[in-house]
Amino acid sequence: MADTGKTLTRIGVFYDGNYFFHVSNYYQYEHPRNARIGISGLHDFVRQRVASEESLDPNYCQVVDAHYFRGRLSAEDAEKRDVLLKERKFDDALMHAGVTTHYLPLGAEGEKGIDVWLALEVYELAFYKRFDMVVLIAGDGDFLPLIRKLNTLGIKVMLLAWDFRFTDNRGNLRETRTAQALLNAVTYPVLMHQVIDDRTLRNDRTVDNLFLSRGDRPAPTKVPPASRSDNGAIRHGTVHHVKEGFGFITPDNGDDNLFFFAGDVVNTDFEALKAGDPVSFEIGANNRGPCAVNVSPR
Repeated sequence: MADTGKTLTRIGVFYDGNYFFHVSNYYQYEHPRNARIGISGLHDFVRQRVASEESLDPNYCQVVDAHYFRGRLSAEDAEKRDVLLKERKFDDALMHAGVTTHYLPLGAEGEKGIDVWLALEVYELAFYKRFDMVVLIAGDGDFLPLIRKLNTLGIKVMLLAWDFRFTDNRGNLRETRTAQALLNAVTYPVLMHQVIDDRTLRNDRTVDNLFLSRGDRPAPTKVPPASRSDNGAIRHGTVHHVKEGFGFITPDNGDDNLFFFAGDVVNTDFEALKAGDPVSFEIGANNRGPCAVNVSPR
């Protein structure tokens, strides 16, 4: 029975941005949903889930603070890679959802210091704002000390996490798995992949609204796993164009354009590639013919 009291349950939501981006890419390119996870829909799910777990009225469960942490390219580098507009649009989505962004410079070695910054900010904000519930969107065991510290403050913690695996276009198994220590330490562990794939919730509005678009349209066609056909010789070319989850490369030697899949991109995000970018690659093959694998910017 729902609590009829009028006390507001204050929820703070904190994103490991790189983790969330990785999960969102999975649902965009690898999962039958073929859609990204939306911030507003996720916050609505959080409110409903907290209300259910705590036997409360959802109207009195509100996200009062939300923060997103990630490394980010400089404006100049983002413009060169033609991702500045995409980043700005995502910033707009975060802003409209009331999410405060925290960025550190993304260097040659990737993200450095984001996890520590996130943990310090969560603890400080939780201490001073006295959230009733902290919702952590993460999967790395490095956040275990943070959860233990929040427990000492008497603050309940809900973890939204995903386990999934898929085979990339080179036939390699890719797996994301939540640290068991996190699941054991939090008050409410929520394995989101189980919620999303639960057939009894197929028509559930809260679950369906997690995604920016409906998942009833066909997913982009994926080519079968590629195999090496030239002993790994490095080739060079230029990106001809990119679309949702795949693209084409024009080889420097004048050969026909070669298809490549998002999962074949290394050393950068697929979405960072744009037409005209110089790349190196290897020749692979599938049942459609030659294709490019191990595509890397140069």
